[in-house]
Amino acid sequence: MALNPHKMREIVFHLLYSSDFTQSGQEDSFSVLMQLHQVTKKNLYTAEAQAQEIRTQLPKIDQMISETAKEYEFDRIPRVERNLLRLGVFEIYFSTLPPKVAISEAVRLARKFASSESANFINAILDALYKNKLEGVQ
Repeated sequence: MALNPHKMREIVFHLLYSSDFTQSGQEDSFSVLMQLHQVTKKNLYTAEAQAQEIRTQLPKIDQMISETAKEYEFDRIPRVERNLLRLGVFEIYFSTLPPKVAISEAVRLARKFASSESANFINAILDALYKNKLEGVQ
């Protein structure tokens, strides 16, 4: 059975977050994620394919975040927030999801996995990137 988009996005976030710690051993995290989210291996492989699409765009995505969050050194942005931003930027620029939905979903995940301050930070960065997209800047 296919997962709803909220659950799929949450799993993709977890995969991105875990790959920030290690480049190997993705299979090791699969069993943990299957139990945590109560999903099938097929669902997890679908989420991993989406996470891999994001990883292929990371240099561009990270540059966009760095240029927008000028007052923050990219490597100093906490990993949770950094990966939520990566997911949001990907959905705004490289997917068919409406940008406002992408921003809303990233903020929702930030409230769940970080803090309201983090949610405000993510909202501000993604909103600025969305406005740049509308103006044709990026």
